[in-house]
Amino acid sequence: MTDPSPRRSLSARLLPETGPQRAISLATFVNTFGSGLFLTVGALYFTRIVHLSTQRYAIGLLVGSLVGLLVGLVAGHVADRVGARETQMVVKLTGAVGMVGYLFVANFWQFVVVSAVVGIATGAHAPCQSPLIRAYGGENPVRFRAYQRSLTNLAIALGVLVAGIAIAVGSRFAYQLVLGIRAGAYVACVLALLRVPRVTPTQRGVLDRRWMALRDYPYLAATMLNSLMSIHFVVPGLLLPLWIASETHAPASIVSVGLILNTVIVVCLQVRASRGVDDPRSAGTRMLWAGFAVAAGLGLLALAHGPSAVLATVLILVGVGVYTLGELWHAAAAMEYEFGLAAPHAQGQYSGVFALGQGLAQAVAPVIVGAISLGHGVPGLLVLGLGFLVVGAVNRPLLAIALRSLSNDAIVDEQMAGR
Repeated sequence: MTDPSPRRSLSARLLPETGPQRAISLATFVNTFGSGLFLTVGALYFTRIVHLSTQRYAIGLLVGSLVGLLVGLVAGHVADRVGARETQMVVKLTGAVGMVGYLFVANFWQFVVVSAVVGIATGAHAPCQSPLIRAYGGENPVRFRAYQRSLTNLAIALGVLVAGIAIAVGSRFAYQLVLGIRAGAYVACVLALLRVPRVTPTQRGVLDRRWMALRDYPYLAATMLNSLMSIHFVVPGLLLPLWIASETHAPASIVSVGLILNTVIVVCLQVRASRGVDDPRSAGTRMLWAGFAVAAGLGLLALAHGPSAVLATVLILVGVGVYTLGELWHAAAAMEYEFGLAAPHAQGQYSGVFALGQGLAQAVAPVIVGAISLGHGVPGLLVLGLGFLVVGAVNRPLLAIALRSLSNDAIVDEQMAGR
């Protein structure tokens, strides 16, 4: 008789252990699959079919992103007060309405309004999901969050592949069908969340300080440091293709290979990269590793500036691999900061602050990376890498100082209370 234990072992590695975890993971998968669809066809649909200019399309997306960041800050607090599952379901239904609205957009101002609606669903997602991950993530919610990140990358990659069919067809109906599927993915996410037990809201008396996360200086310090490091997330999608095209002899097709390599590494290794990250000290160490790896990856891209096409290709792919290790370590540290330093009863509010910092970093990242690296060639790329190395190196000591200061303030408060 065949021993079934290997099959169970494989299943245990691929699927979460509990029903709520599987339901949350299913919701994550269908939602990010839809994201991959829209990210691939959105620009083409609104510029080719709706005939918006590229500038107006970018402005509309910016408005939606800013609205999402502000709403996300409030949505996390609402999730703590009302219930994370219910808030997340409303957020996803809002996204579905927005996607249906995109089907009827005919001019710039309509696009801006609908983008703001969709921005709510995008910006409020993480703050509303974080309390669910803390509640049902088991003993190590950071590890479960790492699993979600791997799943996200896989689902987005599949969404990109499916959206490629619509691009190949190129008709209005094909693009609108993708938008409809994206709206359906939001609804499917809601149906999956129905299988997640309700998280008991935090009692009003416990959340007596409405913006306690904004007064938590160690958390704000971790948010700021993570935001600075998060600037590197535009490297694969922005810096890599432009650098290959303008600064190396490597073939343009290597861009796709590099992006696939980045995605595969994240999907396969994110959970493993998060092992052992269970306190601010270990998170600070991973940030240091991340700084070294991101800087080394950018250094390898810089070396690809002059050599032949073959050598440049090798340097680029090795550089992408090394960079991605830094991305993994940074993500592991960031997840520990987001959950490990947050007050458990106010996880949504804390995650809203954390997401706001990271979102602002992502908004300015293209300008910073473009101005430093793409504007100054190899020296600029090396300076950019040095900046990430410095940010990674100061994480642990600066956060230690902030935590020590908090501890000293607590001791003083206790002494004053005893007098």
